[in-house]
Amino acid sequence: MYEVVLALPEETADALSLSLEAMGAEVRLAAAVKLFELGRLSSGAAASLAGIPRTLFLAKLGDYGVNTFELDEAALIDDLTNA
Repeated sequence: MYEVVLALPEETADALSLSLEAMGAEVRLAAAVKLFELGRLSSGAAASLAGIPRTLFLAKLGDYGVNTFELDEAALIDDLTNA
C-alpha cells in the first residue's frame, strides 16, 4: 500500500472542525468521489480509496452532487425501448 502525506493549512483544519482521523477520512472520500466523477476510478476502486464499502460509497455520491450512473440520451432511449 502507498502512503500519501497531505499538509493542510490550519485554517482548513479549523474550518472542518473534525478530528485528525475524521479529517483524513473526509479528504479521502472527497478525492475518491472526484476521481470517480472524472471517470478515473471505478466505483469499486473509489470505494477502496475511501476505505468504505462500495454500496456506501454509491449512496454517498448524492451528498456530493454526483450522479451514480451517467447515461447519455441515446443510452437512456435504448434502456426505455428495451424495458
